[in-house]
Amino acid sequence: MRLSQRMARLGTETAFEVLGRARSLEARGKHVIHLEIGEPDFDTPAHITEAAVRALKGGATHYGPAAGIPELRAAVAEDTARRRGVRATPEMVVITPGAKPIMFFVILALVDEGDEVLYPNPGFPIYESMIRYIGGNPVPVRLLEDKGFVLDVDQLVSRVSPKTRLIILNYPHNPTGGTIPEAGLRAIADVAARHGVPVLADEIYSRILYDGRHVSIASLPGMEPLAIILDGFSKTYAMTGWRLGYGVMPAPMAQVVAKLQTNATSCTATFSQMAAVAALKDDQSEVDRMVAEFHRRRDVIVDGLRAMPGFQCARPKGAFYVFPNITRTGHSSRTLADMLLDEAGVACLAGTAFGEFGEGHLRFSYANSLENIEEALRRIKALIAG
Repeated sequence: MRLSQRMARLGTETAFEVLGRARSLEARGKHVIHLEIGEPDFDTPAHITEAAVRALKGGATHYGPAAGIPELRAAVAEDTARRRGVRATPEMVVITPGAKPIMFFVILALVDEGDEVLYPNPGFPIYESMIRYIGGNPVPVRLLEDKGFVLDVDQLVSRVSPKTRLIILNYPHNPTGGTIPEAGLRAIADVAARHGVPVLADEIYSRILYDGRHVSIASLPGMEPLAIILDGFSKTYAMTGWRLGYGVMPAPMAQVVAKLQTNATSCTATFSQMAAVAALKDDQSEVDRMVAEFHRRRDVIVDGLRAMPGFQCARPKGAFYVFPNITRTGHSSRTLADMLLDEAGVACLAGTAFGEFGEGHLRFSYANSLENIEEALRRIKALIAG
């Protein structure tokens, strides 16, 4: 079959490729510690699963509205207002099968051929992939490693131009765990409002924060008509396989995104949405417990990596990733990542999986047990020493 030219512009998410390689090694008998995939190792809290079972038994197995069932849209709006201090109504909410569709639909709706989109680099690879696929021009904004991988706000502000159609932010940040201070968010909000540029704020890790409080750019002056919040249930509630995400945005934009969803997937599974209502409205203690455990793991893996020759490692403020600098080892990112998987049985990602500015780094997910993290550190140390 002859593929369209746009397919040549489509990227991928390397984590799933590395996971596939690791599974192949495991099938041949090699023991692999998985630090490559951004997936909590906890089970979905029982009360959420029970809500889904009740919904299934109650007949929630039919089509629902394209934008999501009214109960969940209302619950998301209430949660957004409470946690973020953002005025939100159900009409501003779209529920999607996973959070990526919000990313895709928003870029598809706003970006024409040749338009520029500012995005963090290193950053989640699907940003650049979708921008290129649609025909836009990705404009990378570097993170400042010496400041704990804070987004270079001055660079972002300087790169806003008449061609800028969208700004993408992600904080806490994948792959570094960095955040954006409130002063930086205010500077971005000011330039976005001045130029009328929408901001897609990927806040999927907003509940997994170890220092300070999360401030949504959507809550800042001038952002009400421009901010689009992306969030979901995969990371916070250990619901990766449920495929549940959402966007909160101005109501007219929500109608556009819902129309795209009608064309792409029709709607999100109804019984899963009923479970998401329980996730937002019921006991949050399991979330607090998971975050506390991630905090413990963060300190173990950071301290362990800092003790290794050739490694420098910033201490993340959120999410569940570390992004150590490995330039002093003498290896490129891809070479060392391959060595760790093939020789040491530790699956991780090369920094270049997150863009050109990721060279010289590796990404480790510490969404794994302390026992496995400590064993991975022993294997990494042995490989480096050898």
